[in-house]
Amino acid sequence: MSVTEINICKTIARFGILAFFCFGILARCASVGTPQGGPRDSLPPKVVMMTPAFGTTNFKDKRITIQFNEYVQLKDQQKEFFTSPFMKKKPTLMLRGRGIQIDLKEDLDSNQTYSLNFGKSVVDNNEGNPYTGLRYVFSTGDHIDSLLMSGYTTDAMTTDTVGNVYILFYDAKTDSIPQYDSTLLKSKPIAVGKSFPNGIFIAENLKPIDYRIYALEDNNGNLEYEPGVDRVAFLDSTYNPLNQPGFDIWYDTTRRYMQADPQVMMRMFMDKPFRRQTYTGSKRTHGNRIVLTFTAPHPDIKELSFEGIDPGKIVTEYGNSKRDTMELWFDSRSEDLPDTLRGKLIYMKHDSLFRLQPDTQLLKLGWRAPVKKEKEEKKKKEDDLPEPNPFKVRVAGGTTLNPEKNIVFEFDYPLTGVDSAAMSLLKLGEGDQTTPVGLTFRQDTLKLRKWTLAAPWEADQKYRLLIPAGVFKNTNGESNDTLRSEFTIESPEKYATLVLNIQGKTPESEYVVQVISPQGSVLKEVAHLKTGSHTLQYIDVGTVKIRFIEDLNGNGRWDTGSLVERRQPERVGMYVDDNNSEEITTKENWELVFDVDMNRIFGPVTMESMTAKINRDNEARLKAIAKKRAEDAANQKKQHNSGGGMGMGSMGGMGGMIGR
Repeated sequence: MSVTEINICKTIARFGILAFFCFGILARCASVGTPQGGPRDSLPPKVVMMTPAFGTTNFKDKRITIQFNEYVQLKDQQKEFFTSPFMKKKPTLMLRGRGIQIDLKEDLDSNQTYSLNFGKSVVDNNEGNPYTGLRYVFSTGDHIDSLLMSGYTTDAMTTDTVGNVYILFYDAKTDSIPQYDSTLLKSKPIAVGKSFPNGIFIAENLKPIDYRIYALEDNNGNLEYEPGVDRVAFLDSTYNPLNQPGFDIWYDTTRRYMQADPQVMMRMFMDKPFRRQTYTGSKRTHGNRIVLTFTAPHPDIKELSFEGIDPGKIVTEYGNSKRDTMELWFDSRSEDLPDTLRGKLIYMKHDSLFRLQPDTQLLKLGWRAPVKKEKEEKKKKEDDLPEPNPFKVRVAGGTTLNPEKNIVFEFDYPLTGVDSAAMSLLKLGEGDQTTPVGLTFRQDTLKLRKWTLAAPWEADQKYRLLIPAGVFKNTNGESNDTLRSEFTIESPEKYATLVLNIQGKTPESEYVVQVISPQGSVLKEVAHLKTGSHTLQYIDVGTVKIRFIEDLNGNGRWDTGSLVERRQPERVGMYVDDNNSEEITTKENWELVFDVDMNRIFGPVTMESMTAKINRDNEARLKAIAKKRAEDAANQKKQHNSGGGMGMGSMGGMGGMIGR
């Protein structure tokens, strides 16, 4: 049997399934109403007439009507309804009696197959049962394009399903510059599909031509791609539906929509935004803190100065991960700075032709210290108590410490001085015996107010940390009081250990391993792993998964893709055991050994590998549903069992160092 015959047979089989399903709906007997106390109506409305008829060719009308056997409503039509291909002016949908009237608002292309896709927007008037998958197809030419393609949309980093994504099909000839892909930005797709909530899509009414295929998560509903707002995906090669392997289609009775074996995988990623660089404003949030905001990350600052302020006494950091907000901290107390700060900013701004040109902004920022209420002043005099030290530091931890995480300090203001030599770290022995331990205190390279204290920790050992007053000085002219803490280093026996015997694609190939929770949060991450045996200690007890990143550039992190440069995001794969399960059960003092073949994890994407992943995801979904139902049932049985208060523990650990 030829490839064409296979595709024709698949198409006939699919419409046979649809016909069988529709026949079941049509077989429903008409009734005036449901008797009181009878079963709830769970059937969707059924179509009784389409005008012009479904599948009309040489279409020239401007109005389409679809009649149902009962009154219907339109629900979430802005989100659910779309046309293939997209129309510049979206058709209007109106209720007319027991039907829907669709008015086309623009002239249509010649010799083009169109489909109006209603998603789940049509529901019955009484119970809100949706008619899932309602479509109206017509052609302005003399035939209906009828080929199909299937696929699967996932997040490139997490490998999680991404649903409700548009699948865009472009003529392969629309972009002739392979090094620069502007297809999605400048061209119009000639066919559009949409993935179901579980990521599967079945694109219909395709031509037997070569397509370039893209996926678009249209978050703002404008049917246009916006880098930095919408996730996107693209396939490296062109695809002709006529030459693709056959696939099975069936109706999922649980989800109540069609399903299919996927032919292609779309790995969705967030591209860097293409934004013009412009200064948008400034504010003075504290007496000695100013925030400057821009429309694009990493502004090129040529000059930033303030009258009467030594530039060497200004600490600059970026306030968010987008790097488009600058925070300026002045190394002076608020009361020592003028009420109005005047300055000048010269930066590189994009002009109307997207060229960077120097631009000057004059800054004028006022601030007044909040006036203390008279009652507070009077109470202070009566109590005659000294004001508490405003210096604040947050220290993560308690009475025990995971040695791989060290001790993390977060300060309210950037530090201008640290006397780390004055810090004292002692290992406590029997009796009063103590042993000095060397330590390092390092500032985070991205978050300037975050510091880490590290030392050669020993398991099951107790330590005492002393930080004398005045060790830390911040930009607000404040310094710390004496900070003390005692804590014990946790034993690895209370955790699990993973041994990964990695076989890389090549001896030089590097990978990042992440141990993640079933919910997807990263519990542990280790970079720059190559072929060989690697031991990961202090793995949380319970259920975990192991995720790998194919670190192609060796920078120790996952890198997103670029649509314009046609660069795919780095691949991410999960460790899967011989039972096709991603979940690993860990216990205290267990050592689990895994042989990891990267040629298997990062091998070619096939229909079989995608189907196996979909089955794993579905099993995990059903397991989560069953667990939730069991928890709900258990909670319903618990009556008046919420007594018992929470005791307040002592603050003798690292957390107790806050504000002391």
